[in-house]
Amino acid sequence: MKYLSCKIGGVTIGHGYPVAVQSMCNTDTLDIDASVAQCRALHAAGCEIIRLTTQGLRQVEALAQIKARLREEGIATPLVADIHFNADAALAAAKVAEKVRINPGNFSKDFEVAKAKFAELTRVCRETGCAIRIGLNHGSLGERITSAYGNTPLGMARAAMEWLQMAVKLDFTNITVSLKSSNTKVMADAYRLLYKLMAEELGMVFPMHVGVTEAGAGDTGRIKSVVGIGTLLREGIGDTIRVSLTEDPVNEVPVAQALRSLASSAAPDPSCTSFSIDAADHYDFIIQASFMAGPALLDGRIDDFTMHATVAGRELTKDEIDAFKDDLMQSCRRRFTKPEYIACPGCGRTLYDIQSLLKKIMEATKQFAGVKIAVMGCIVNGPGEMADADYGYVGEGGGKVTLYKGGEPVLRGIPQEEGVEKLVSLINGTL
Repeated sequence: MKYLSCKIGGVTIGHGYPVAVQSMCNTDTLDIDASVAQCRALHAAGCEIIRLTTQGLRQVEALAQIKARLREEGIATPLVADIHFNADAALAAAKVAEKVRINPGNFSKDFEVAKAKFAELTRVCRETGCAIRIGLNHGSLGERITSAYGNTPLGMARAAMEWLQMAVKLDFTNITVSLKSSNTKVMADAYRLLYKLMAEELGMVFPMHVGVTEAGAGDTGRIKSVVGIGTLLREGIGDTIRVSLTEDPVNEVPVAQALRSLASSAAPDPSCTSFSIDAADHYDFIIQASFMAGPALLDGRIDDFTMHATVAGRELTKDEIDAFKDDLMQSCRRRFTKPEYIACPGCGRTLYDIQSLLKKIMEATKQFAGVKIAVMGCIVNGPGEMADADYGYVGEGGGKVTLYKGGEPVLRGIPQEEGVEKLVSLINGTL
């Protein structure tokens, strides 16, 4: 078996290299001062790779200025340009960033045109030394793939394999690949399938960027991230990780660092149903406990567990343990006792204050147990990546939002100040 590596500026990821922690700015890339400040804060927190949204040529120009200012300050953290549909922006960004993140299938609805654009990008990246991340998400596979495999883990893995096979033929392998979902089971199964397909059909394994997309915030965001990422890290799958929280991106870094540290220690027996945790604080408990019990629950090896835990020397009560177990069971797709929130972490494309909005929606919809509600910052990722949601709230700019039901837009152009109330009415069936 051949294990490939990916060089991203001064950071190399792959088999035999340390797992790299990364995050993404939620600033407007055109706001150079704010973006530099956030990159500076992420670097200080220990983030090893930083991504910024780069949806057009103006953002590429801003990224070049951000990079120049960071390098003047002695901050050499590699920068990743986050591209979705704009092939020209990807080609320009490959001359600036250390890596470009793309979904090549989004370059064009014509598959042959998308292939040609991808080939052109690999040529530019070979010349500049820029790496590529092929990032495919659940819900954004395209009709050609879904008609053959459905919107499934296998469809995700097969879609990625097409581009990896093409890259091998083009003799360009400085690539990382990701298959993200907000559903931890779909996400874990997709990565496992892709790892197997790479080994069997390519005879080589590309480095993998692992994360749970749109995980949310607070306890549940951390639990979902730890369950999905931790399950794969325990199996040796994952070369760089990003914990996606709808919070200040600096908050993502310590969670990822703790996960990386836990994954390097001995894992419990997969059939273990009794755990003991001694945690320094609440989030330390959340991370440790999710890592210990989550993978076995996710894969159905166990159905329940007991846990004794102390936090900062105080023993947790049965009610506190049970509340954690409810969140963990839901994150592992085993038992649903609350609404399920699919919330993007926000980026430069986000069209409103998504962090405060998510809190309002969670408070207003807490009675809808088992209902999946998506809160998305913009229409770029929103409609596709909330494919698993029953209802969706998506920013459309200009102080307006669109509400979705079953993946379809049902109310457009709603003023933001009315959005939460109308979302609740939509779920209640009174709208």
